[in-house]
Amino acid sequence: EIALTRSTRDPLEFVKKTLIEAGFADAQQIKDTEKRIRKEVAEQVKQAKSSSPPTIEPHLFQYVFSSDGGKEQNEFPPHIRMPDFAKSKWY
Repeated sequence: EIALTRSTRDPLEFVKKTLIEAGFADAQQIKDTEKRIRKEVAEQVKQAKSSSPPTIEPHLFQYVFSSDGGKEQNEFPPHIRMPDFAKSKWY
């Protein structure tokens, strides 16, 4: 049942089939493109995992709250609730 649904309703399979039927690409070109994309994604994932996590503190609340209409100065509320309560901010 899942295989049937995937083969008839999967948007990626639909696009592949349409490209082949319209003559814009053949199966080998699509397969080569998928391999290239998987390789690029794997490289980017590897790079992301090996790098340090981004710092969000200096930019987390910048230009979110403003007392002058967003021109220069930020005005923070006394408390900002984060999804993880332990990471919430109090000012």
